[in-house]
Amino acid sequence: MKIKPTQQSCEVPYGGIRALDSKFKICSKKLTNFRICYKALMILAALALFASALLSGQEEITIRIKEGMPMIPVALPEFQFAETSLPNNEIKNMIYETLWKDLEFSRVFKLVPREHYSYISRFDPGAINFKDWASIQANILISGQLETTADERIIFSIKVYEVNSARFVFGRNFGGKKDLSRMIAHRVADEMMKHFGEKPLFTSKIVYVSETDAGQEVYIMDYDGFRPTRITFNNYIDILPSWSADSEKIIYTAYRRLNPDLYMFDIYSGKTEMLSAGGVNYAADWSPNAEQIVYTSSKDGNTEIYLRDMKTGQEKRLTFNPAIDTSPCWSPNGREIAFTSQRNGTPQIYVMDAEGSNIRRITTEGSYHDSAAWSPDGMRIAYVSRIEGRFDIYVYNLKSNSIIKLTENAGRNENPSWSPDARHLVFSSNRNGRYQLYLMDYDGRNVRQITSAGENKMPKWQKLYK
Repeated sequence: MKIKPTQQSCEVPYGGIRALDSKFKICSKKLTNFRICYKALMILAALALFASALLSGQEEITIRIKEGMPMIPVALPEFQFAETSLPNNEIKNMIYETLWKDLEFSRVFKLVPREHYSYISRFDPGAINFKDWASIQANILISGQLETTADERIIFSIKVYEVNSARFVFGRNFGGKKDLSRMIAHRVADEMMKHFGEKPLFTSKIVYVSETDAGQEVYIMDYDGFRPTRITFNNYIDILPSWSADSEKIIYTAYRRLNPDLYMFDIYSGKTEMLSAGGVNYAADWSPNAEQIVYTSSKDGNTEIYLRDMKTGQEKRLTFNPAIDTSPCWSPNGREIAFTSQRNGTPQIYVMDAEGSNIRRITTEGSYHDSAAWSPDGMRIAYVSRIEGRFDIYVYNLKSNSIIKLTENAGRNENPSWSPDARHLVFSSNRNGRYQLYLMDYDGRNVRQITSAGENKMPKWQKLYK
């Protein structure tokens, strides 16, 4: 992979999240007004990180990242203030710590411990001693500079260097109001991922259900649990949300008419559309080509899996079995569907072709398996198993036919959903008494809680097929 050194700018519009949030709170009083304001909220958020390229005379260098390579050691010295800047340590520390945590979470980069920086001379961005950084085992060096103004506007700049060759790799400028400090840090981390041949991760979102005094409603938040935003305001039970393939719509089940019907919410228009009513309708999943969904319904009497064409509205029933068939999940190539079925007496995970044929069983041991989630790389299926009264998350490797257990905690560990890069999962657990959302790596390591208020469950990570 070739990395062309460039210096680019990323401009975040004035107003920031605080101004948008104030509009959002006003709109939340009335659902009709909310729809209009939420459209503005999402459009501005999408525009907030738009980048415009600037010319650079730097010479091109090449960095090759091969599969199976160890994590890349990265040094992240303390950011500097620009000479014309008004010092604001709160913003500087927020961007620094958010970026540090993002890179640390990535499993692509390995942060050189901060205590090692004391072994070498103090970092000077104008006269970098690359031998110093090589001596503490850094391969990549990130230099950051922050400028803050009296009107609370910030400009954050990074320059990334390859230490051993003492060469400039790339640079970016990001600007906006201070409310967007965390978003800027996430975008920097995404730029790092992209320049080293990886999928962006840190500006991705998670949709989930939160139960508070207002009831069970659907929310969206940043991948790390910050900036939660409520998107349903109907005071009924809303459950099992799922992203569309283009991340512009959310399908969920709502009891608006005192029946579990399937609805679709358009993030940009604010419109809500009913997709399926009659019987029980839930657990929808959007195909990777964004043209179809699969979902569970008992509209014909028995609980079966249906395929719906989102352009024509035409539907096709995929399963025909007197037992319960439920929880369908598309493979990332769109050619197969994993699902749960009780056709052999107990809930097990099966896979079928997208048209409903060639059904084969994946799980063979145990008496309860559910909630299949196919990894974006197509290599693994995560699911929930109940063994001796405990609900834990397991992963089936489709290549090796091996199974590993990811959770070992008491309580119920449920609803696994993969990150866009297939290195992490989000899941719900009541291990500490109340349901909260957690992140973990694909091998069960580095578990961290990302929600705390109320009870939170049924998470789905953006797929980011594009």
